[in-house]
Amino acid sequence: MEIVLVRHALPVRIDATPDGSPADPGLAAGGLAQAARVTAALQHDQVDALYSSPAQRARETAAPLATALGLDPVVEPGLAEFDAADASYVPVEELRAAGDPRWHALVAGDLYSAGVDPVAFRTRVVDAVEQIAARHPGGRAVLVSHSGSINAYAGHVLGQQKALWFAPAYCSITRIAVARSGRVGVVSLNETGHVRDLL
Repeated sequence: MEIVLVRHALPVRIDATPDGSPADPGLAAGGLAQAARVTAALQHDQVDALYSSPAQRARETAAPLATALGLDPVVEPGLAEFDAADASYVPVEELRAAGDPRWHALVAGDLYSAGVDPVAFRTRVVDAVEQIAARHPGGRAVLVSHSGSINAYAGHVLGQQKALWFAPAYCSITRIAVARSGRVGVVSLNETGHVRDLL
């Protein structure tokens, strides 16, 4: 079967929630345009199931595809990003432009500084994806999630040691083939042709 990992589209910025609750931004206007392109990118694929992280930005990214396919997205908590409990959310390109220490930590693949155990995070994501794969033998499932989650699963498949080792673009597509024998391989990584003019 094939697992299709889609990173969410561009979200709005939340500097801090008033009560310290987890920040859960929706998509910015540019993100809505990006999300619409995912449907076109997958129009020739037979999609059997659609999953989403619980985050609003992931669910909103999945929405146009869900409408086009006539599928109800299944919310899978195991696909949540490593910083899901944070009270702020700043798009990574804004962190980079500001030289924010959080950007430097991400580049270094350092999740410990964010209070996250990278092994536990990867284990949680891998377990969730493997359970989804087992539910759809011979099929294709699209999973809308996050940069860190995509790093975790693709890194697991490729044997990458760093928790964060590449930067998936907004609405990029990464394809993973899962054989009935249990063998798993990366088919493509970070496809962006459908959104390149919007990045």
